[in-house]
Amino acid sequence: MKKVLLSGCHGRMGQVLQNIIKDHSELEVVAGIDRNPIQKADFPVYANLSEVVEKVDVVIDFSHYSAVPALINSCVAQELPLVIATTGLTNETKTMLPVAGQVIPIFYSANMSLGMNVLIKALQTVSSALESDFNIEIIEKHHNQKKDAPSGTALLLADSINDSLAKPKEYIFGREGNDLENPLDQMGIHAIRGGTIPGEHTVIFAGPDEILEFKHTALSRNIFANGALKAAEFLLKQKPGLYSMEDLLT
Repeated sequence: MKKVLLSGCHGRMGQVLQNIIKDHSELEVVAGIDRNPIQKADFPVYANLSEVVEKVDVVIDFSHYSAVPALINSCVAQELPLVIATTGLTNETKTMLPVAGQVIPIFYSANMSLGMNVLIKALQTVSSALESDFNIEIIEKHHNQKKDAPSGTALLLADSINDSLAKPKEYIFGREGNDLENPLDQMGIHAIRGGTIPGEHTVIFAGPDEILEFKHTALSRNIFANGALKAAEFLLKQKPGLYSMEDLLT
């Protein structure tokens, strides 16, 4: 039985992970860290990783982007494998990942859904075939408590599409104005917030007289928790390095 520490254990995803891991045959939660450590849980909760006394095999992080740099440094210091599922990481934090990967196995994905990452592979094939004739637009929808916009997944989709194009497109975040031209070398990214929508992403390819739409809908947060657990199981078998969903899927 491998021992898991949950970073952000009292958050929405931390709660989901706790429930799913209870039924897992090979993983168990032995400790957590959270900005509110006094809140009760079925395991000890600390304010930071340096306080943890339990033996830990892997850390899974669903916290706040501002807490991730310190967590990376602590995991490196203690040589603990780390799965980062927190979204909205700054560019500065992202530059820490390959450096940390020289010491520990570290896994990062802006979206832990297996289905979403399979979709990305399909989009890259389609995008390269249609780029010269089709506008590409991304629409994402999330619940009204989500802090970042556009979502990390929307940016992941946009970056993945651009990586497959001969000429990367310029990102346009929303549109306004009375004299827009909307050229093919732009990619619109639009964010909608409301209610309790777990997550919905649509990629639209609009060409002359035809439209293709690719849509991924998250019906619950379980899909992200399940992906994070698969990432943790994968990471436990790896040497130091920076890994992604592409590594897991292949």
